[in-house]
Order: sequence, then structure tokens, then C-alpha cells
Amino acid sequence: MRTTARTLLVTLVLAAGLSPLAAAAVDDPSEMLPDPRQEARAEAIGAQLRCLVCQNESIEDSSAGLARDLRHVVRDHVARGESNRQIMDWMVGRYGNFIRLRPALTIGTLLLWGMPVLALLAGIGAAALAFRRSRGTAPAPLSDAERARLTDLTGPR
Repeated sequence: MRTTARTLLVTLVLAAGLSPLAAAAVDDPSEMLPDPRQEARAEAIGAQLRCLVCQNESIEDSSAGLARDLRHVVRDHVARGESNRQIMDWMVGRYGNFIRLRPALTIGTLLLWGMPVLALLAGIGAAALAFRRSRGTAPAPLSDAERARLTDLTGPR
């Protein structure tokens, strides 16, 4: 009982001690732009970009080193006065469409999302065609040799 309580206490102390470190990476004042409007723009753009390390988080939410570097790049572009579209185009040009958390709707993404449906429809069509063909033709009658073999295997009736 004492060991369990001690283990729980150590776990809680470690969790409480390490959580500010994770949050500090994202809220680092040295990363922020001095102009609040530019900072808000940079955060909005960063929220749309995928962390290439974590892949399920935006660069604004991630504490990975690469995410921090990408946040700096976004803030540099914002500070230069580039538009949101120019910054997103630069990021996509550099890292590909995967960097977007919500990729643009293109022929490629339509095919990606539509292929399972098309494959299912093709499978249903092939099964229906095979069923229709097998239903329309009667099996060929047994030859005398096949009938004799069947009688040998199953016995006389």
C-alpha cells in the first residue's frame, strides 16, 4: 500500500513539474511578434499548418523543435508583410500539400477520398454481373462417364 501511494505521489510530482515545460515551448515570448495583430495572424496561419513531427497537431500546438522553427518562419513572413495566401503557398511549395491540416480540394484529394467508393461500386457491379451470368446458363448435363463415377462415389439409389 505504501509503495503504491509513493509511486502515485512521484508520478503526480513529475507530471506537475513537466507540464509547464511543454506549455512554455509554445508560449515563449521571444517567439511572439511585437505587434498583436501580426501575432494573431501568425497564430491563425500556424493553426492551419501540420507539425511534420507530430502530424496530428498544428505547429502552434506542438512543442517539437521543427514546429518551433516553422513558427519562426511563419512569423518572419508575417513581419515582412506577406499575405496569408503567400505564406501558405510558400509552405506548400516547400513542404508539399501534406503541411496543411485541411488540404485544398483538388482532383488528387477527390480521387483519394473517392477511390474507396468507386472500388466498392466496381465490386458490387462485378458481383452483380457474375451473378447474372451464372443464373442465366444451366449447367451442362453429366456425361455417361461422369454419371458412372458419381454412382461409384455415392452408391446406387
